[in-house]
Amino acid sequence: MGAEVLTGSLPKNDGQAPPTPLPPVILGLQPSALVDHVARVDWSLLEQIPGERGGSQQVAIEELEHILSEVKTIIFPSPEDSSPVRTIAGGSVANTIRGLAVGFGVTSGIIGACGDDEQGCLFVSNMSSNGVNLSRLRMMKGPTAQCVCLVDSVGNRTMRPCLSNAVRLQVHKSSFSMNYFNLQWLVLRYGFHNLELTRGAIRIAKQEGVSVSIDLASFEMVRNFRAPLLELLESGDIDLCFANEDEAIELLRGEPNADPEAALTYLAKHCQRAVVTLGANGCIAKHGKEMVRIPAIGKAQATDATGAGDLFASGFLYGLVKGLSLEECCRVGSCSGGAVIRSLGGEVRPKNWQWMYKEMQIKGLSVPDICK
Repeated sequence: MGAEVLTGSLPKNDGQAPPTPLPPVILGLQPSALVDHVARVDWSLLEQIPGERGGSQQVAIEELEHILSEVKTIIFPSPEDSSPVRTIAGGSVANTIRGLAVGFGVTSGIIGACGDDEQGCLFVSNMSSNGVNLSRLRMMKGPTAQCVCLVDSVGNRTMRPCLSNAVRLQVHKSSFSMNYFNLQWLVLRYGFHNLELTRGAIRIAKQEGVSVSIDLASFEMVRNFRAPLLELLESGDIDLCFANEDEAIELLRGEPNADPEAALTYLAKHCQRAVVTLGANGCIAKHGKEMVRIPAIGKAQATDATGAGDLFASGFLYGLVKGLSLEECCRVGSCSGGAVIRSLGGEVRPKNWQWMYKEMQIKGLSVPDICK
């Protein structure tokens, strides 16, 4: 939206210059910082909202505010939150990056833009307090993106993001060289409206020897913008692709075998590694000729599915950084994905990180140094 970059950059917590952040090992591109409003609701509210349940469909700011006002009258109380709506920094990439930093101790950062409003300050505060490198996050005049995450009684979530009027990183202002000496991965989420920026970031990553990971975002995004997605996947520049079951099926819709296994085969043909998560049925993954199938964590209590795939990616990427096998990467991802669904929102709470570390120990996986 051509927003002006503010002088003074990001706000400081105490008036003093923050310490120099460690250079990231993993960097996430999220053009628009985003704040999630998460609440448990009854189906009666979901029936009033246009779009498919369980998906993600963009709305205007007026509709987002209307949904939030309705939520306060039809919410399910949460024993962990006194407020009916939990508001936290969100977005798929931000969830993954935050999880890597705070739960796995992997130095990680964000490239993007946030608005100079209350939501922007909340995003900055939440991410920085969790150890995320924000040296490439720009504060710009304008509003920060928001998303309402509606969670039903069995933990399924329906998302309605408002991005149209939000500030975002512009291609011509994105001088984001990735020449950090120890940077290994660039984490992306597929989005048609950010396609030019995504392509530019991938090009720079490849030039600088950085591997690229992409998440397929949502079945609506795959359905509505399938052709450019296939072109991106078939370019050979994607090193790792994450898809959930719905996205995988949508990717091959119209083909004779439009199922998760066929989608995995397609993805692994063009990407070095591919993963399809299957919810309660675990996940399948492929690297070259190796294919593994890993069950979900049996004891996980699904309070809210928000962030399950994002945190799975955190665990899987941690495994790659540590040199773990494909199977071990999937098992760590299963543990971290199982941790986030135990409470509302895409942020893992401290007690659930502890639950995850215990599950990793039970499964013979080396726990992160951060918890030793």
